[in-house]
Amino acid sequence: MPLRLFDSLSREVRELTTGQPDGIFRFYNCGPTVYAPAHIGNFRTFVINDVVRRLLEFGFGPEKVRHVRNLTDVDDRTIGQTLKEGLPLAAITRKWTAKFHDDCAALHCLPPHVEPTATGYIPQQVDMINVLLQKGNAYRAPDGSVYFKIASFPAYGGLSRIRERELKVTNSALDADHKDDVGDFALWKAWKPEDGPNKWAGPSGAAEGRPGWHIECSAMNKAILGDTIDLHTGGVDLLFPHHENEVAQSQCCNGTTFSRHWYHTEHLLVEGTTMSKSKGNYYVLDDLVAKGYSPMVVRYALLNGHPRRQLNFVLESLHVSSAALDRLRRFDDQIRIRGEPLPAGASASFGGRWGPFQPAFESLCDDLNVPEALGHIFSVLNRPIASFDGDETVVAAPAFRRICSLLGFEFWNLEVPGTMAPPVVKALAEKRWGARQARDFATADALRSELAAAGWSMLDRKDGYKLEPIRGGSQSPA
Repeated sequence: MPLRLFDSLSREVRELTTGQPDGIFRFYNCGPTVYAPAHIGNFRTFVINDVVRRLLEFGFGPEKVRHVRNLTDVDDRTIGQTLKEGLPLAAITRKWTAKFHDDCAALHCLPPHVEPTATGYIPQQVDMINVLLQKGNAYRAPDGSVYFKIASFPAYGGLSRIRERELKVTNSALDADHKDDVGDFALWKAWKPEDGPNKWAGPSGAAEGRPGWHIECSAMNKAILGDTIDLHTGGVDLLFPHHENEVAQSQCCNGTTFSRHWYHTEHLLVEGTTMSKSKGNYYVLDDLVAKGYSPMVVRYALLNGHPRRQLNFVLESLHVSSAALDRLRRFDDQIRIRGEPLPAGASASFGGRWGPFQPAFESLCDDLNVPEALGHIFSVLNRPIASFDGDETVVAAPAFRRICSLLGFEFWNLEVPGTMAPPVVKALAEKRWGARQARDFATADALRSELAAAGWSMLDRKDGYKLEPIRGGSQSPA
């Protein structure tokens, strides 16, 4: 079944296809600025992009998808952090790049096939700016900076639907003294003393300095994926000006369509408002892990809403997500007992038959409707396992593991790092849960005592349980 996503340019849901002669689907999404840890709002977009990547690889084949995600390692914020910490730019960005990679791995996001950096593509950015200067789409300012002339691109604003009046208001305070028009944007920024040692040779006739933010993505796309890509994604906050500017500079330079499809993820709200440290509702992944939630539970919570609608994150949603994942894990255990053994990860024996999970797969392919897909999954889980006939069980087991793989869920990665229960403790918990379900409360109480003696508490929930180490206790290695 083809993957269909809303296209921000045409304003309609369209099937994703590749227009490339080699049949390889080219996919680019904007990555982080590596000056601090990414927050959970950033990771909502990255997790959703991960599901898109998994669906593309399922549909086209892993060898037919090429995914690029950039790292912005030079801009006002990264340079500002060097001044704050008194360290070279490379030391700052290396530190926060490593942290970003660790968080992505914890959230089970696939790494991109190529991850270019802005500093690694300075020559390509300079080359692109020189072409724009030659074509009359850019000009040099008196201070040695270079700006893109939006009047040279009549289609400007088509992606974001921004009007000329709004454009002038939005840009009125941005380097107006050096621009021919307040709407023009920087392709190259002349060096200033506060930039410290961070400067490079500029385009023809321009001063030493550094690239503007927008040009890096255009240059990386051109160098790695070609003049036209199949899909460009990012958060809705990047729609204007970043993506609008990418379209203008890329299409003026290359003379062809930049991206055949655009997809944007809506904002994450926290407790009904935007995240802010001053409001006390600003979270990075480590904050939530410190509160006792596993990264996989965070992933579930970030996916538990339609990507094109704002998602309101509250801590209570992590309790709900934890219970939902526990339920999925228990079903996985039960269905495998009745069906064929499955390897860890996505089943190699899937064979393309979705069985009772066909509606869930169709929902994922229909504009990434994750809430509807989860609803279909849990409707199957509501059926007693005994109602599955033999053939249906054989189909359902690998199909269930496959649909969970497309969502990036791992049932063996639910514990908070540092609190993973040993196998013997997990076996005791499973035995106690079975006794509790059978209403053998005497046995359940005895097993709870054994768990406590081993240093673990078992919290009962409606659809499962959670193991937690007893603070101050000694967790038995058993």
